[in-house]
Amino acid sequence: MDELLAEVIDAHGGMDRWNGYHKAEASIVTGGGLFPLKGLIQDPDPRRMTVWLHEQRASVQPYGAPDQRTMFTPDRIAIEKTDGTVVVQRFAPSDSFAGHQMNTPWDRLHRAYFNGEFPGSVETDSRVQDFFFDDRRMLRRHDYQVNIAGGFPAAQLTSKYVRADGISLPTRRRAYTRGPDRRPVLDMAMVTIDFSDVKFS
Repeated sequence: MDELLAEVIDAHGGMDRWNGYHKAEASIVTGGGLFPLKGLIQDPDPRRMTVWLHEQRASVQPYGAPDQRTMFTPDRIAIEKTDGTVVVQRFAPSDSFAGHQMNTPWDRLHRAYFNGEFPGSVETDSRVQDFFFDDRRMLRRHDYQVNIAGGFPAAQLTSKYVRADGISLPTRRRAYTRGPDRRPVLDMAMVTIDFSDVKFS
């Protein structure tokens, strides 16, 4: 397992290079069938997302208005003005999803929290996840449970790799519900994310 993990990390740019960066930024366009189920209007315009690589922190701008952004940390989700003035915030945000099912409506802070979640041992949809790699050790599929929406099983397919500042990453993500045979149900993408203009700093 350690050898496989090392091969995967090297294929995606290497740990030394990753540790040399502090932030990643990208333009994102999101969509999919989950957001209408949540009573949210999907904006097709690109937004700029910033992720801090060595702490659980993320931001999307604009959000709700041209001069607003989200600010995600595990213990707080906020919508702020670009000067830092708080518009609205929620502490212990993961608690606000208690009892939610796939069609439970979300407010703007639920959506902002969903945008900022991280994988692995940090604040995330699911503590147990499966990753699938091709023969070049590139990520092609990511399976997990969407616990903040009733725990439905999801399969996220990844493609269209690019190399940005020495880091390889997929720029197209399509998340589907997973059937009892573990196959993705391709009739409708639940969440779509397209990345462009990716930069590490």
